Amino acid sequence: RADIAIRVAEMASYFGIESWYDRRVSELSGGQKQLLNLASVMVMNPKVLILDEPTAQLDPIATSDFLATLKKLNDDLSLTVIIAEHSLEELVPICDKLLVMNGGELTHMGEPRFVVASLDNDHPLIHAMPAAARLYRALGYTDDQCPLTVKEGRRFVQQKYDNVVRVIDAEESTSAGQAALEFDDVCFRYSREQRDVVSHLDLKIFEGEIFCILGANGSGKTTTLGIAAGLMRAYAGQVRVFGKKLRDYKENSLYKECLSMLPQDVQTVFLKNTVREELQDAGAVATELTFDIEYLYDKHPYDLSGGEQQLVALAKVLATKPRLLLLDEPTKALDAQKKLAMTDLLKRLKQSGVTIVAVTHDVEFTAECADRCAMFFGGRAVSVGTPREFFSENNFYTTAASRMTKGYYDRTVTIEDTVKLCRLNSERSDEHK
Repeated sequence: RADIAIRVAEMASYFGIESWYDRRVSELSGGQKQLLNLASVMVMNPKVLILDEPTAQLDPIATSDFLATLKKLNDDLSLTVIIAEHSLEELVPICDKLLVMNGGELTHMGEPRFVVASLDNDHPLIHAMPAAARLYRALGYTDDQCPLTVKEGRRFVQQKYDNVVRVIDAEESTSAGQAALEFDDVCFRYSREQRDVVSHLDLKIFEGEIFCILGANGSGKTTTLGIAAGLMRAYAGQVRVFGKKLRDYKENSLYKECLSMLPQDVQTVFLKNTVREELQDAGAVATELTFDIEYLYDKHPYDLSGGEQQLVALAKVLATKPRLLLLDEPTKALDAQKKLAMTDLLKRLKQSGVTIVAVTHDVEFTAECADRCAMFFGGRAVSVGTPREFFSENNFYTTAASRMTKGYYDRTVTIEDTVKLCRLNSERSDEHK
């Protein structure tokens, strides 16, 4: 007992857990739960720590804090840390070795800069590399001096390119037409004793737009989707779907070629023993499927990887032919190639008239596909705007491209934006090209 007490006390202090030590686990935010998981493992004094996509459901700030803690453990305790991860923006710069696998085989291993330099231009992992490295490769540089961090990327841009042209003239998307989803002074709480999770929410999402909702864990994003889907009932305010109050949709008419939702836990949509049966149950036809998942047909849905489950669940949801599609963390567990395919799919759905509302922590995905986005805080939308408006004003909830070029170029939120501006400005030197 004495050993347990000292280890617990030491780890609680190390991880800063003292202030919420006596709280229920169910009351903790996603970032706190992940730190608690890590602390509970570290109590056992491991020599090797293995993590499988530890940041998949964390917001950008919680992700930074979690990775900083891992780095500190590595430095302070000489702890070996092995991480399998798709989100590499902040992870690659702090790792000592990068291992690339394909088809069950190890294809590359070494110091990150050398691995990035050795990848072919068409290698799918290029799209997963940190923004600074992607910019370096996109501008034609292929040596092993590529920048990995935002700071290194900023130095590279300033040293190599002028900023005579500071902004790209691009027409911002404008919302027009009828509202697909409206929240009018909506309030919701899970019990009388608790505070409001959604508090006086006013929000209007228009037909035919892709709208992304960002914010910290616990800010009310997922609850808002649940209210819109009719899974939870607000105690105040009105919710309208295509101009009609939710309560006026009788006999499940809301879900008949009108509204569908992909939940955060996609396993909740699986009811059958094989993927083939799941899709047949939903009425999905092979020719309608957006992703190539035929190789999964004879597998049980629970035997799939997280990313594969995400694709199968999405195929099942799309088979209902919704006009309003709600997505909760749609890029969770997807690799870089599948994220690009997801972005392409959502844009094609938009062109076909589908309105899409996505809750996500993926700022890069949002910058690429959203028409408008909102920041949630305290159960309400505190900021709404186009990606260029939204991300250019933020310091933390923004893209790496925006942080790299802030103050040097204006309203630059994607790597494509940055590449265009670099090419519009004269290159200072060719010595590294």
